[in-house]
Amino acid sequence: MKQLNLTVWQSAWQSVWQNPWQSISAAWQRDDNAAYDKLFLTLLMLILAIGVVMVTSASMPVAERLFNNPLHFTIRHMVYLGIGLTLAVLVLRVPVSWWHRGNMWLLLLGILLLVAVLLFGRNVNGSTRWLSLGPIGLQAAEPAKLFFFVYLASYLVRRHEEVRDNLKGFLKPLAVLFLFAVLLLMQPDLGTVIVMFATAVALLFLAGAKIWQFLCLMATGLMAIGVLIVYSEYRWKRVTAFLDPWADPFGSGYQLTQSLMAFGRGGWFGQGLGNSIQKLEYLPEAHTDFILAVIAEETGFIGVAVLMTLLFVLVYRALWIGQRALAKQLSFHGFMAYALAIWIGFQAAVNVGVATGALPTKGLTLPFVSSGGSSLVIMLLAAGLLLRIDFEVRLKGKQALSGGKHG
Repeated sequence: MKQLNLTVWQSAWQSVWQNPWQSISAAWQRDDNAAYDKLFLTLLMLILAIGVVMVTSASMPVAERLFNNPLHFTIRHMVYLGIGLTLAVLVLRVPVSWWHRGNMWLLLLGILLLVAVLLFGRNVNGSTRWLSLGPIGLQAAEPAKLFFFVYLASYLVRRHEEVRDNLKGFLKPLAVLFLFAVLLLMQPDLGTVIVMFATAVALLFLAGAKIWQFLCLMATGLMAIGVLIVYSEYRWKRVTAFLDPWADPFGSGYQLTQSLMAFGRGGWFGQGLGNSIQKLEYLPEAHTDFILAVIAEETGFIGVAVLMTLLFVLVYRALWIGQRALAKQLSFHGFMAYALAIWIGFQAAVNVGVATGALPTKGLTLPFVSSGGSSLVIMLLAAGLLLRIDFEVRLKGKQALSGGKHG
């Protein structure tokens, strides 16, 4: 009996440690048998849960003062979370081909939304970015971003050879991006333009654009952003405040210095959940654009590292979904997954850079974490589309296996 037990343990040891790649391969094979990507879904739920907890913690002081209800922003966040998850479930029922076929209509809708916000939008803090739809405010730039990425992915499938071999084919989507940029800068919203530009450049590069085209586009974009900053007084103040926030800690550098103090107070393990000082209305936008500073103050470097790891693996998994789609000749699926992954990853990186003082202040939320109606809803819709892409990629793989067996 002892000899039999020893044999079993030796066999288990060999299977796990001496053949690790076989064990990993078996785990991936089990995951392939699932309807959806369980890892992506688990990561998403964890990040959303962190978001709910931290929005509650960061927003209570300001909610108490403005609405006499410390949970006002939490309730609002949960409502938008419910709307976003409902839309994500609906997107899971829609074939990816629908997005491909309707890309031009979605592009037109995105342009109409940006025009409508300029004509009928609500002005908040000097920017006209919101459309009032009854009790709900829609930030038009958020769906416009998604619709542009749908168009771009579809264009790269329809005109793939033209993009690679012809300068005209390379410039066509950039002309559309220029139109979006003009409408967004009239709000003004440079942050969204930068996110769209970076995602478009990365996607064109992945689609096989020539290196010289890529470099020229990068140089042109950086020069254009530089000109927009130099000739805009408030943008120039943001850049100078970013370079030396302590030169004017109670003026242009106020937001960044308060954010940096939150990071400093957090240390390795933080002050404890709910114990942030900066959220007591010292740090503006503590529950939206600068929520990472509150997370750093309350949970420390360890808490921030955990959240960043979750976001990194989520983005990596989305890129992996795109790579599998392209490997199975599902070009639109692949380009769409790449676009959504780059969008989420780049926006998260910009938010982190702003909160830590590595980048000038921009009004971009931390995906799936910050309080923000339109941003949260559209990000969840994008996550639902990624899961649908993964579902169809898995479905094609099963059909190929089934066809091979019958053949």
